[in-house]
Amino acid sequence: MAIPIGINPLTWTNDDMPELGADTPLEVCLAEAKQAGYDGVELGNKFPRKADQLRPILARHGLKLVSGWYSARLLERSAAEEIAAAEDHLSLLLALGCTAMVFAEVTGAVHGSRGTKLSRRPRLGDGDWARFGQRMTDVARALAKRGMKMAYHHHMGTVVETAAEIDRLMAATGPEVGLLLDTGHLTYAGGDPLAVARQYGSRLTHVHCKDVRVKVLEQAKRDDWAFLDAVLAGVFTVPGDGCVDYRALLPLLKEKGYRGWLVVEAEQDPVKAHPLTYARMGHDYLRLLARTAGL
Repeated sequence: MAIPIGINPLTWTNDDMPELGADTPLEVCLAEAKQAGYDGVELGNKFPRKADQLRPILARHGLKLVSGWYSARLLERSAAEEIAAAEDHLSLLLALGCTAMVFAEVTGAVHGSRGTKLSRRPRLGDGDWARFGQRMTDVARALAKRGMKMAYHHHMGTVVETAAEIDRLMAATGPEVGLLLDTGHLTYAGGDPLAVARQYGSRLTHVHCKDVRVKVLEQAKRDDWAFLDAVLAGVFTVPGDGCVDYRALLPLLKEKGYRGWLVVEAEQDPVKAHPLTYARMGHDYLRLLARTAGL
């Protein structure tokens, strides 16, 4: 069975900056995702959050629901409180056949604020990781009992951003806490997607495939831009249009036995980066490399 390829609607309409693609209807996002060749889509801010409403919309376009982002606050609340807060989101994903939940800790996060430099992001002290990791593990175990894998999303502007912080998270949590490998965010943070995939291949539950424009990244890091300013400047693009080595990554995923989704998630300004054009570009490049890698 071939690895399915999905896309996040950020290509058309942005959750963190709703003015990007604000006038683009959900139906256009879905129709063009299917036209570009994708098997499924992740949730976005224009999606209905009731299964009986969303299911026929996706079926009309021949698309599956891949997963959806969940904003956790485990640094502020208990595992039991987090599990209760996640119930509606979890129920929607389960009802539509998803097997992994995109999960990110957002306490104090700055990725959604255009006025805040990335250097102002929150960081955990050495004494904070054990409690944070235990709470995360407890939530992941609760999800697993319901048939859902946790896919922890390291993300710019949050407490888990760098490769070293991924190491701390993996060491502080049990195997139930799966890892979402985001090639673009890890590259932005100075990490190596190949090294992380090699080290944590057995815990990879989801992969976000974005590429990075080196010149934009260099300026963003040199001038300590806010995350959304870097997005507007075009720091991210689709696979095959930047510096991430997908020709090496996909065979490594095959070697590690990865069987989840590959999801194109390359937030750009849709006025500058025509969504259907870039969606096709990312899909065709990934599909070719996946076939070559035996995925």
